[in-house]
Amino acid sequence: MDNTAESRATAAHSATARAAAAPAAAQHDIDVEGFRRALSADLSGTVSFGAGARALYTADASNYRHVPLAVAVPRTTDDIIAAVAACRTYGVPITPRGGGTSIAGNSIGPGLVIDASRHLTGIDHLDPAARTARVQPGVILDDLRAAAAPHGLTFGPDPSTHSRCTLGGMIGNNACGAHSVAWGTTADNVESLDVLLYDGTRMTVGATSAEEFDRLAALPTPEGRIHAALRDLTATYMADLRTGMPDFSRRVSGYALDRLLPEHGGHIARALTGTEGSCVTVLGATVRLVDAPPARALVVLGYPDAPQAADAVPELLGHGPLTVEGLNDRLVAALDRPGARSGVALPQGDAWLMVEMGGADPEEAAAAGRTLLRGLSGAARPLEAAVVTDPAHMRALWRIREEGAGLTSRTPAGTEAWSGFEDAAVPPDRLGAYLREFDALMRRHGRDGVAYGHFGEGCIHIRIDFEFGDPAGRRGFRAFMEEAADLVAAHGGSVSGEHGDGQARSELLPRMYGERLCRAFGEFKAIWDPENRMNPGTIVDPRPLDADLRVPAALSAPLTVLAYPEDRGDFARALRRCSGVGKCRRSEGPGVMCPSYMVTREEKDSTRGRARMLFEMVNGEVITDGWRSEEVRDSLDLCLSCKGCRSDCPVNVDMAAYKAEFLHHHYRGRIRPASHYSMGWLPLWARLAALAPAEANRLGGARYLGDALKRLGGVAPQRAIPEFSRTTFTRWFRRRARASPGNTVPGLAPVGTDGVRRGAVVLWPDTFGDHLTPEVPVAAVRVLEAAGFRVVLPRGPVCCGLTWVSTGQLGVARTVMRRTLRALASAVAAGVPVVGLEPSCTAALRTDLVELVPGEQSERVAASVHTLAGFLRAYAPDWEPPHVEAAAIGQVHCHQHAVIGFDADRELMRRAGIDGEVLDSGCCGLAGNFGFEAEHYDVSTAVGERVLLPAVRAAAPDTLVLADGFSCRTQIEHHTGRPTLHLAQVLAGGLDRKREGRPRP
Repeated sequence: MDNTAESRATAAHSATARAAAAPAAAQHDIDVEGFRRALSADLSGTVSFGAGARALYTADASNYRHVPLAVAVPRTTDDIIAAVAACRTYGVPITPRGGGTSIAGNSIGPGLVIDASRHLTGIDHLDPAARTARVQPGVILDDLRAAAAPHGLTFGPDPSTHSRCTLGGMIGNNACGAHSVAWGTTADNVESLDVLLYDGTRMTVGATSAEEFDRLAALPTPEGRIHAALRDLTATYMADLRTGMPDFSRRVSGYALDRLLPEHGGHIARALTGTEGSCVTVLGATVRLVDAPPARALVVLGYPDAPQAADAVPELLGHGPLTVEGLNDRLVAALDRPGARSGVALPQGDAWLMVEMGGADPEEAAAAGRTLLRGLSGAARPLEAAVVTDPAHMRALWRIREEGAGLTSRTPAGTEAWSGFEDAAVPPDRLGAYLREFDALMRRHGRDGVAYGHFGEGCIHIRIDFEFGDPAGRRGFRAFMEEAADLVAAHGGSVSGEHGDGQARSELLPRMYGERLCRAFGEFKAIWDPENRMNPGTIVDPRPLDADLRVPAALSAPLTVLAYPEDRGDFARALRRCSGVGKCRRSEGPGVMCPSYMVTREEKDSTRGRARMLFEMVNGEVITDGWRSEEVRDSLDLCLSCKGCRSDCPVNVDMAAYKAEFLHHHYRGRIRPASHYSMGWLPLWARLAALAPAEANRLGGARYLGDALKRLGGVAPQRAIPEFSRTTFTRWFRRRARASPGNTVPGLAPVGTDGVRRGAVVLWPDTFGDHLTPEVPVAAVRVLEAAGFRVVLPRGPVCCGLTWVSTGQLGVARTVMRRTLRALASAVAAGVPVVGLEPSCTAALRTDLVELVPGEQSERVAASVHTLAGFLRAYAPDWEPPHVEAAAIGQVHCHQHAVIGFDADRELMRRAGIDGEVLDSGCCGLAGNFGFEAEHYDVSTAVGERVLLPAVRAAAPDTLVLADGFSCRTQIEHHTGRPTLHLAQVLAGGLDRKREGRPRP
């Protein structure tokens, strides 16, 4: 090494050594007040030093935890420049952050976290002819792909987090995804970068010829200094870069210094891609777009095990696939856990390869798949295979693969599994041998995990049941990581094949690259960041891989009320379900989760953000006032308790339950919000109003008195107080029963037995149907009787307790539910099923009952509860519903989506001749008491206006609008004026027309 290079290496080591303790000491050596004033004065975006914001950004999807000094959410590029200037003045480290889905710990840090994902989301220019796009760092990948799609183009790299990862984050990690087989990594698709150095230098970098390098290096500017240093670095290490870097596409670990070589175009932008925020801040990028195949087919091949599937990969790659993905039976089994409902058929085998082929049309794509199958021989021949062309089937198969990171955060045995050695990669022709040796390594260490991944590029994802809770477990973690890194290096691989090094793997880089190349990495960083203030501890001078772990915390708050049976009764363990993969941060897309985030785009309003806040409350370092925390309360404030996360989250986080738990403790012994007394106690007020419904309606509808009542009850002035029916359903029912006495079921109120062929069924008289819309349960009685059942009701007033649960009044809810159990005990013991008409009440009997009053009796009741459609499918599959012959659009209630599913309803609608479009609209926005509360009206409306309300307005006048949920019907009618029906009402109307022999008008 010459003297210049030696000096550079010494400077690099000195610079990084000065900051070696920065993560631990940074916040103690900074003029925090001065820094706060500088940021607040210069940024138009938001800046927060508060406990709540800092708690939100302590973690990403990795095993690590760092408490930041502050968080900035810039609105403009100038905001980023100003934030970096303030950091430079006060010596504050910077961690750039995109979607926060890093599994390596490279999007958290001790200084200023700069989150570009909320506002810097613009696509500044898209040039279809040049096939390029110029993007801001916060652009969501799916948004870029949607903008390119009308031109027949796409952005090639597509990690499984495509619905929420940002281009800036992808550039930071050199993200890849399933289709890198065809289109390469992010680095392969970056043309140029607009970057900002910590010293304030701003420059645009891209491919640079040798002549241009010399010209720029001669400039007496910071840009000239950087080009000169890069030219010298490349010359010094040229032989090492040509022979010492693993030569395969998924070498993501370390710095891609070989991109600086002349044969690679001297591409500075691609060398900076994958530096994980440790060198520069990316202000913008020009990226390459590729042709999107008009049609695709998925070839699914079954093999006896994953290593044998891996052995087939080299032959498959010769057929030009778009992707080759691998999964095994244990990953598929994870989809059979509660709430997952996969229903995916696979060929024979215990491991599968999903090989996607493209074509000009579906037939050409399918033909390519069939050609591939005919050409396979030897080890590549599967036990069984299928060519899948049905879009719904392909989406279901992709869902297994894309949700792997969440699905595998618990092992099949139920123990917690963690990232760490999450995404190592080896050349594809070594993958089979590597997997066999890796399995042996797992057995030697007594570890378990579910492996899957990008087999076509030799990249394996796995979460492992490391034990972080004690020193011995952490020592075992380190020993495993070191041995696994050596194994990867022995196969010519990379300890990271996708997610970057971060804190998880930076310490392992010498095992892969050796000391000389690691020294080159240090010199490269020093060129850009000589003070080591950009994401310190990442790649160069790394933090130990077993430090700063999110060690499971013991809950110091009072014992919880809910049982958390799937988490061994441990609230902290329930919170750790959230692995941080961020599916709840989608701004668009199918499913329900997370309606508040879709509207606000704020981290605190995502399921992940709320889980992080609650975890930090349990941890007690940042959030120090436990259940009384106002920061946690504020984060939960916009949670609609929709339960969408219970099914849409890959690990079934149930934020509605966590919110109820928190509110119970937070307001225990304190005055609650007015809405908790008004809407939380709705069942009681409804029963009182039933004594004089006309007077209650008159008072509620009076201009001044009604407004005063709404203010007193915390009700939004824009909402009308629902009118109580002149008579309740239960009164109508019992009068009818007395007029037509029949057989009884012990403890239940009877009705006549005319036409009974199938036995008794309990119809659950929920508060909404009983007091506000009795026409719904009346219609259900007629439908059930037409199907041959004898309808009975529980004796006395009953309630599922939901309004008390959702407002955190769990003591009252438990009392109510115990009364419900007594009322249903005899019927359930006699084997009589229960039908619920209000989805939220039905779901409460299915889930909340077991959580609040655990025991065998609750489980029997929960198992006995059905929706109307589900009951008819299970107990009267041969019943022919009336033929309605109507067009309809339908809104699925969130709780039904999350707990029960809608398949039976779709089937019943089809059999009844209802040409129904079931909207994929997510939550309606009303969500019980949420949308009635004065402070939530705007968010409630915005949630509904995303998809549901525009769809209803656009529907033809003669199209039926169906919604089984009282909240859904109320929201639709309030905002559109369209009458909205329960499915029972539509079927009952069909019975009338059938009896009268007339068609639907």
